[in-house]
Amino acid sequence: MPDPRTADTALPEGADVDVVDLLLTQHARIEEQFLLVIGASGKERQQAFDDLVRLLAVHETAEEEVVHPLSRTLGDSDGIVDDRLEEERQAKEMLRTLLEAGAGSDGFEASLLLLRNAVLTHARYEERYEFPQLRAKVPADQLRRLAGVVRAAEAAAPTRPHPGIESATANIVAGPELAVADRARDLIRDAARRAEAK
Repeated sequence: MPDPRTADTALPEGADVDVVDLLLTQHARIEEQFLLVIGASGKERQQAFDDLVRLLAVHETAEEEVVHPLSRTLGDSDGIVDDRLEEERQAKEMLRTLLEAGAGSDGFEASLLLLRNAVLTHARYEERYEFPQLRAKVPADQLRRLAGVVRAAEAAAPTRPHPGIESATANIVAGPELAVADRARDLIRDAARRAEAK
């Protein structure tokens, strides 16, 4: 199994990979990680859950930092983005409750299944409503460059969810360490400048 601390930014690769490809791959990995948590027990369940938490945190931060702001520039996407941000906020609340209770708590599996349903429904809405607009309205070379920006955002994203923080800079600032926030901002800015310069 890939190292969860790096695999979320390692695949897919290649010159033709764009930001949508990257996010679709991550959606599949998130779905797979839920199954790993459900199928595990004891310490293995806790480790699989920790891996899921990190994957969700970095994925959503990248979307909030890069993808949703871009979608807002497409003219008719504000409602789509607002809906996705509300779904993300609700999922973060559910995830925070699970974190507080712990993977060994009574009712964990039932709560995890509710979270899984919410997260996968959210992903399908992105795939159906947001991603096609990106592909239709954003030049392909820009989408390819944005894959690098998303990878930079993920490299320094918080490793725990922060409900109520769905804006671009607020999500990173609320991360567990200020050094992570500074690094994330710098990486995102540098990657975005490089993407714009090309």
